[in-house]
Amino acid sequence: MTTNSPIATNEEARLRQLLAAARRMVRCDAVALLRLEGAVLRPVAVDGLSEDALGRRFPVEAHPRLQRLLASPGGLRFPADCGLPDPYDGLIEGLPEILPVHDCMGAPLTVAGRAWGLITLDALEAGCFERVEPAQLQALVALVESGIEAAETIRALAERAAQEQALARMLQTGGAARRELLGKSAAMQQLRREIDTVAASDLTVLVVGETGVGKELAAQRLHAHSLRREQPMVHVNCAALPESLADSELFGHRRGAFTGALQDRAGRFELADGGTLFLDEVGELPLSVQAKLLRVLQGGEVQRPGSDALLHVDVRVIAATNRDLAAEVAAGRFRADLYHRLSVFPLRVPPLRERGRDVLALAGGFLEENQHRLGARNLRLSPAAKSVLLQQSWPGNVRELEHVVSRAALRARAEQGREARWLAIEPRHLGLTADEAPSSSPPAATEVQAAGQTLREATEDFQRRWIDAALARHDGCFAAAARDAGMDRSNFHRLARRLSAAAKPRAPRG
Repeated sequence: MTTNSPIATNEEARLRQLLAAARRMVRCDAVALLRLEGAVLRPVAVDGLSEDALGRRFPVEAHPRLQRLLASPGGLRFPADCGLPDPYDGLIEGLPEILPVHDCMGAPLTVAGRAWGLITLDALEAGCFERVEPAQLQALVALVESGIEAAETIRALAERAAQEQALARMLQTGGAARRELLGKSAAMQQLRREIDTVAASDLTVLVVGETGVGKELAAQRLHAHSLRREQPMVHVNCAALPESLADSELFGHRRGAFTGALQDRAGRFELADGGTLFLDEVGELPLSVQAKLLRVLQGGEVQRPGSDALLHVDVRVIAATNRDLAAEVAAGRFRADLYHRLSVFPLRVPPLRERGRDVLALAGGFLEENQHRLGARNLRLSPAAKSVLLQQSWPGNVRELEHVVSRAALRARAEQGREARWLAIEPRHLGLTADEAPSSSPPAATEVQAAGQTLREATEDFQRRWIDAALARHDGCFAAAARDAGMDRSNFHRLARRLSAAAKPRAPRG
């Protein structure tokens, strides 16, 4: 369950009420519900844990305490001196540091005859759970299981009603991508409502937003919630398609259609037949390819280069771009008819600066990934680090946040050691201040050092810096940077290569 619609939001509220009832039955400082999804436990409701806990994912094999709880039908209380790492170290709300001694207890949950997940309880007072009798714990488990079953029944009825109104909300994301559209901000809730509205239709969707906001995740969610979710979703990065090969990649070709076409080849439209085709960075397509794409969208017919036969395909198209396509149309760089065909249902993915405290849940998820990648015990954000993250403007959005968190994790591990019980991410590890963007931002193109240079050398130095900055702004996309420069893409590429070669030191002549 994710908080992706009013239905799920209501369910989360019911689960929080369950946790409040659990805390009344058993005195504790933190309680959590974790749902079992394959081999991973995902927190769906917490009380007493910090906000970023909801962005965590706990692989069962990586957390021996959780593994033991799942294997204990009657529940289990860990002794205060238990040496197993605690997955919640550093996540207790309001505490900048963990306490060396505390009580931990939990039990597996079964709903409708299937393993549902876990309830975990933590108390900061050692020995607090000694007073909890087995019958009391079983009563607590029964209460929570009944509450979950009731919440799921209410949810199922609400979904059925929504389907009858043609607003299919398929909230079970089996087979979805590892990452999700996390966040509870108003902007993200609005985005998820719009995705739920259009997902079950076959309307063409144009996903717009700045670089790094998660447009691909929005497209994946659209497909996962659509009636085509059992069929393939084929991804095409339009910015990486050379103009000479774009036809072949999208529409395929017949043997002998051009030099090097040694056999028939199916294009991406044919591979996506029955499913979804995701055209990422669609604004980078050459005009010649745009005309052929429009024909497919209008009639559902593909003609392979080198063949007179028309192939009929049933494909739902989702396109994405970080460019203002209306402005591109006005400038003559994008076809107006294709723009209107693609933007039947536009979706805007909000930038991170509009998502408020979502940054903490996202940072928590990235820390969990780095924790397992680096072999660290526990990575946690200090209160000061959270404050710094919340004050950033994040021009690079979620992708920038991911890189900042990854660097911070490396720095914290190097400073505190791999064997530390938990690693605290402090502001110094983030490399940020409350008012500045990341120190890794590319230098301004105007910062040219002309001393000791000829005019030609200074001019080339300026061009090189300008090109580097433009490529950094567009994640290395030459087509987009060439547009900023007002140049043809091939000429821009040649200039960039020449300047790069000129910058390399030359061997002295003998």
